Amino acid sequence: MVGVSGTMSGRWLSSAAVTHVLVALFAMGSWISVNSLWLELPVVVNVLPEGWNLPAYISVLIAFGNIGPIAVTITHHCAPGRLNERLVIHCIQVLAVVASGCLAVFWSHTVTIAEEERSLVFLLFTFVLSFVCCTSNVTFLPFMFSYPPQYIRTFFIGQGLSALFPCLVALGQGVSKLECKTVNSTVQPEYLKENFPAQNFFWFLCVMLSISALSFQALMQRQTESQENAPPQEPDTLAAEKNGDETHPLHNGGTPVSEDQVQVEEQPQTFWTQRNIYLLSLLAVSNALTNGVLPSVQSFSCLPYGTMTFHLSVVLANIANPLACFVAMFFVLRSSTGLGFLSLAGGVFAAYLLALAALSPCPPLLGNPAGVALVVISGIIFTGLFSYLKVVIGTLLHEAGHAALLWCGISIQAGSLIGALTMFPLVSVYHVFKQAQACVDNCSKQE
Repeated sequence: MVGVSGTMSGRWLSSAAVTHVLVALFAMGSWISVNSLWLELPVVVNVLPEGWNLPAYISVLIAFGNIGPIAVTITHHCAPGRLNERLVIHCIQVLAVVASGCLAVFWSHTVTIAEEERSLVFLLFTFVLSFVCCTSNVTFLPFMFSYPPQYIRTFFIGQGLSALFPCLVALGQGVSKLECKTVNSTVQPEYLKENFPAQNFFWFLCVMLSISALSFQALMQRQTESQENAPPQEPDTLAAEKNGDETHPLHNGGTPVSEDQVQVEEQPQTFWTQRNIYLLSLLAVSNALTNGVLPSVQSFSCLPYGTMTFHLSVVLANIANPLACFVAMFFVLRSSTGLGFLSLAGGVFAAYLLALAALSPCPPLLGNPAGVALVVISGIIFTGLFSYLKVVIGTLLHEAGHAALLWCGISIQAGSLIGALTMFPLVSVYHVFKQAQACVDNCSKQE
């Protein structure tokens, strides 16, 4: 009996649990590149000739990266079933690993264009990595249709890690740490030297992208082996799968199927129902806020309360992301009304953070611990609610078929793009938001 139990336990560990880990590591590679570039900006702007104009360049390059999703969407529309998603994923992963490796070596190299120094190499590889990240939204998610629904939640946990891991490394690097020093009776900020250079950070990025690519290769290998060894399915099992029944979140609820099987098994029913349009709209709005609007003004809403508040808000929000996804492993809110209220609640905290940014550099409760607590807790709840919302919608759309997950990725990308393009002129062109100056009493200056 003990031997049988040990065999079953070993089989469980070698199948479902390992698959969950591989899916998370695979998903981690989706947006880790762009997240890492933003986190490393305070370091590279001190070296590259564009200086603090660099964020504007990166925003434009990320927008151009949407060429990838557009090409994938057109291919799906013009030649349904012809696009080999697995081959596309392999290609963009190899491209990302090569680009990040080249970035680590050549990121500081400049060229002279029209008698001005330009960081052409950095911008070129930034575009390549942006292209890969944008394209991953419309290839990684549809690929996950070949797995049972619980793995979609693991996938979003992995996407949360794509922000958390670079954030922790950047904190260890000591990015944006400063001390206020008095020079000639004037208090001035002095930025401390990083614990390791940008080159090492980009090598970390290369390693993480390599791990993601190897995880995908391992998933392909396990998928092939499971299909070869899988016994014919019983009619009862097929009926259960058709009804959308799920097993325990850490138990393999079904054998992954091939891409050809995915195309055959899709139901011919109409996808564009009111409910699905509603879900895609919620998804687009949530990603516009989490990936475009709030990140653009996070420094304005947090930095007036101090650099420690800013770092706490960033780190704890990035921890809240995968934790919220983990909660969705055990509880899925299927009510459309409930999802609407969840989105509305997240919107309230988003509005508060936007209001703080608009009132920068002198927001309410400045110098009060309550003000620090409110901004940090608001960031955590905002991120947690919308992260949970995204996972639940991804799970529900998984049940609607392969095409639904393609539109899920398109909605995520479209929402993120709209949010970023909306905020770019407000922040970088019209300067609606005012940055707090370090080591200065900004409020007394205004008075």
